[in-house]
Amino acid sequence: MNAPGRRMPCYRSPRRHSPASRRLAPAVRWAGRLLCWGLAAGMTTAALDLVASPQAAWWPTVWPLPWYLTGLSIPAWAILRAREKAAQDPPDGDTLPGHWDRAA
Repeated sequence: MNAPGRRMPCYRSPRRHSPASRRLAPAVRWAGRLLCWGLAAGMTTAALDLVASPQAAWWPTVWPLPWYLTGLSIPAWAILRAREKAAQDPPDGDTLPGHWDRAA
């Protein structure tokens, strides 16, 4: 067990990242954040609509907007993530499971 306040070392993927996948990484992260925040805002507005039933004239137009944002961000994130994974180099022969038993 590690000491309080210390982090355990992370497992790094054996796959090598190409420059193309490094360029896509920030876009994938932002699309993922947009997806998560859109879902959070959608659930919040749906709960507010259910509990408080706001009477403002603009409310029926505004409350579904986060759901539309979520619907647009899902395919954007999926496409960007697929392109990021496709841009990664394949693993070396030493990192394949068939060679793991020879390491011991």
